[in-house]
Amino acid sequence: MPESIFVQVGQCGNQIGYHFWELAVQEYLLHQKLVNDPSCFFKVCETPKKSYSSISDCLKARAILVDMEESVVSRILRGPFRNLFDKAKLVTDVSGCGNNWAVGNKFYGTKYKRELIDLFRKEAEECNNLQCFFVIHSLGGGTGSGLGTAIVEYLCDEFPKIPKFVFAAFPSYQDDVITSPYNALLANSQLIKYADCVFPFDNKTLTEMCFKFSKIRNSQSHLNAAKSRPFSANTSGKDARPFEDMNDIVSNAILNLTCYSRFPGGLNIDINEIVMNMAPYPRLHYLIPSVSPVFYFEDLCQKPDEMFSEAFSMSHQLFQCPLREGVLLGCAILCRGRISMSDTLSNVERLKNTQKFVPWNEDGFKIGFCDVPHINSHHSLLMLSNTSSISKPLNLLKENFMKMYRKKAHLHHFLEVESMENDNFKSSLADLKDLIEEYKSMENVSQKTELQRLNVLL
Repeated sequence: MPESIFVQVGQCGNQIGYHFWELAVQEYLLHQKLVNDPSCFFKVCETPKKSYSSISDCLKARAILVDMEESVVSRILRGPFRNLFDKAKLVTDVSGCGNNWAVGNKFYGTKYKRELIDLFRKEAEECNNLQCFFVIHSLGGGTGSGLGTAIVEYLCDEFPKIPKFVFAAFPSYQDDVITSPYNALLANSQLIKYADCVFPFDNKTLTEMCFKFSKIRNSQSHLNAAKSRPFSANTSGKDARPFEDMNDIVSNAILNLTCYSRFPGGLNIDINEIVMNMAPYPRLHYLIPSVSPVFYFEDLCQKPDEMFSEAFSMSHQLFQCPLREGVLLGCAILCRGRISMSDTLSNVERLKNTQKFVPWNEDGFKIGFCDVPHINSHHSLLMLSNTSSISKPLNLLKENFMKMYRKKAHLHHFLEVESMENDNFKSSLADLKDLIEEYKSMENVSQKTELQRLNVLL
């Protein structure tokens, strides 16, 4: 059974990671008879216990927790799943990175480089067939953006043939970190170079999704009350963000992506198939996640047609990119539970005509099935889209960066860090511009091919 290792970095990464492991343990308990070998994500003790209260005593998550401000990790270690995490696999500090990519990447990245690499090697040595690294972090702050991308670079150097899947929270204009445009630009440059697949999401989109479905949540509050959480979010204010629900959306997306590794199935897809089918060029590896249902405490008696339509709509994307305004380089539809092959194929055929694919991959759908459903639903859907329309939010990131960079605002905080130079900003900006142009060139290729077809018909 192939194994995967999680690396959770910063406040965002550790909170989302905690929710993922909470759900993964519950799924393991519910479907324990279907799991031949749970070692793909857990290290199992020799004398496992059966009771739910002591399940974390017999399972250890294949996870490394990293944060330069230890409050979130401390809360995890005081929570109900504290024994699920190996305390020898924690890297923490007390001062934090001050929302500064340079501090996280240059200072703490250098300070903890040897310790982190040793942890990665030890964790990898405990695997018989290491399949993938999952890195979860934010690009807006200092630890997630700086140290998080340093970690991706270290993993690339130490394990060049093992895929690195990165779930990255991109900043939005609502974020309260004033330096987030700098942090995101510098971090994104590292992800372009060292990640194999990047799954972007942003707080603005997640917040809108949560408020949109808040009425459904209130009507199903009796189901939500049964869920236990270690974190609490203040959602009483008008602009307050429901962080718990936002974390749930992302963690459920990761849960559905990894179910093919955690449960057996004849139509399961391999992690390597995602990389092979969805990233035709090394740098064009940004996969937009879209989920249906959004929340698992709403009415889940949806028809497959509704789920597929929702997955192709912007309202269910974790990172909003209008699919119809660009071309698709690839599209993966990952189904869980009671969804038949005939329903899937009919919906793919129905929706294929609404999308534009690159001319050399006009049937670019990758379909996967996992018979084991989500713990709170009969069926669910995760769609991953590699689309050229991501150039629009990337271009917005560039514009937000330039607004500050032209005025040199807050620049001195970065440049005073050792080994940090102005060339870091210039090269990162060049990387982003090149990425945008590369995605746009896919649209140009598609338009030329369409013109050629019209000329032949005429």
